[in-house]
Amino acid sequence: MTRFRALALLPLMAVLSGCNLVVMSPSGDVASQQANLITISTLLMLLIIIPVMVLTVLFAWRYRQSNSTAQYDPDWDHSTQLELVIWAAPLLIIICLGALTWMATHLLDPYRPLDRIAAGRPVPADTKMLDVNVVALDWKWLFIYPEYGIATVNEVAAPVDRPIRFNITSSTVMNSFYIPALAGQIYAMAGMETKLHAVINEPGSYKGFSANYSGAGFSHMRFTFHGLAADGFDKWVADIKAGGGKLDRDGYLQLERPSENEPVRRYGAVDSGLFKAIVGMCVEPGKMCMHDMMAIDAKGGLGLAGIDNVMPLMHDKLSRRGTAVLGPAPVYVAGICSTEELTGRAVESSLGVLNAPADESPISGAGLPRSSITPISAPAPAFGPRLTANP
Repeated sequence: MTRFRALALLPLMAVLSGCNLVVMSPSGDVASQQANLITISTLLMLLIIIPVMVLTVLFAWRYRQSNSTAQYDPDWDHSTQLELVIWAAPLLIIICLGALTWMATHLLDPYRPLDRIAAGRPVPADTKMLDVNVVALDWKWLFIYPEYGIATVNEVAAPVDRPIRFNITSSTVMNSFYIPALAGQIYAMAGMETKLHAVINEPGSYKGFSANYSGAGFSHMRFTFHGLAADGFDKWVADIKAGGGKLDRDGYLQLERPSENEPVRRYGAVDSGLFKAIVGMCVEPGKMCMHDMMAIDAKGGLGLAGIDNVMPLMHDKLSRRGTAVLGPAPVYVAGICSTEELTGRAVESSLGVLNAPADESPISGAGLPRSSITPISAPAPAFGPRLTANP
């Protein structure tokens, strides 16, 4: 009897365990529509799953070996009526699920601006969308408000019933931006900008986090989203501006270095071109932005003059800043080849002098000899790619 009592208490334990069903009971309209989609899809699938499970038990009981009254018909192999039910019912459900998914895919497209703030409440004509630029760092979140010229770390806020447009990117590896109470998750990728439109309908504080593993500090990559009344949001912005501090490019380069359990930080001013530079992977002084490189390359290529700008994008930027441990000294990093090797110049290092004599003969056909790199005073390393100096 004790075992049965324990089993009977399991449902009560589940209720009292503190499980947060925020995905199915969110506070934002987009997340609410997604919850409704999950509910409807589940109910449609249960129209098949439940009868199949019930009939499985029923058939096993009816045609058990001890039931001598059950009809035995070993030559039966076909029933048109049964085949019609078996195939028609799942087909109709699949058609319904397909139509529902197709409509929801377009209506809940994260790139699609909102046309309502809640069910039966269209976006007012005079409402201005709130832009929030999001940067996934190792292992923290940076939020930039271009309209207000402020920035925060591991804290974000928005007014209730005001549409939000998140412009999302990453400083290093891919992450996933997710606030369950607000909307679905969307990836943050270096050198790219993704978007998410959402709205919060109820005041409160909600948890946000990264839903994509990104290294050792991933589990601490969390932040708080505040849904505030309009006057409360204005006060929040004013407090940040009054607190002072500016996030410029040098400050960002320090901020983006890997760290865990970062506290909330606030910046009363921010470099207006910082987010664009982060997306273009050109925050460092003297580095050409990726979109500029693509534009030049589309018009005929970068040429040798652009090598010094292109090469730093080809491997770990943190290693380029002197934090690498690969090689005989921290300033050495693994690379395909160095700028000097590509241009025929010599590079001096503790490994010796590598000299690549430039071939001045014009290239006018296939099969021409290529320049080779010859070690002068030290042999090339026997492992991996060549070790080149940090420019």
